[in-house]
Amino acid sequence: QVQVAESGGGLAQPGGSLRLSCAASGFTFLDSGAIGWFRQAPGKDREGISCMTINDGVTYYSDSVKGRFTMSRDNAKNTVYLQMNSLKPEDTAVYYCAASIRPYYNDYVCGPTIRTEFGSWGQGTQVTVAS
Repeated sequence: QVQVAESGGGLAQPGGSLRLSCAASGFTFLDSGAIGWFRQAPGKDREGISCMTINDGVTYYSDSVKGRFTMSRDNAKNTVYLQMNSLKPEDTAVYYCAASIRPYYNDYVCGPTIRTEFGSWGQGTQVTVAS
């Protein structure tokens, strides 16, 4: 079973930073897969904000976070990170990581368009940006 678990949420000041972690199990970063980051604010649809194709480490970002958020990975820990800088109040949301290992599907869900059809989802971690 492919599982992911995110952590690192909390309270940050506008302009501040947080780093979220997504620990994956059931596959390694040598496999062909994708990790996506999504967020959902109350009353809004889930929004794909970033993703990484695991085998090559290529990352994609939505326009709303490009230039402020950065994904990275630690292969030894089977963990990906989302470094969030220059946080804004509108970044407040529950943040989820998701994994996809479906053959011939990873480049579909993770690319210039970040889609929601990932197979495995974490429970979410709350990020609040406020003074």
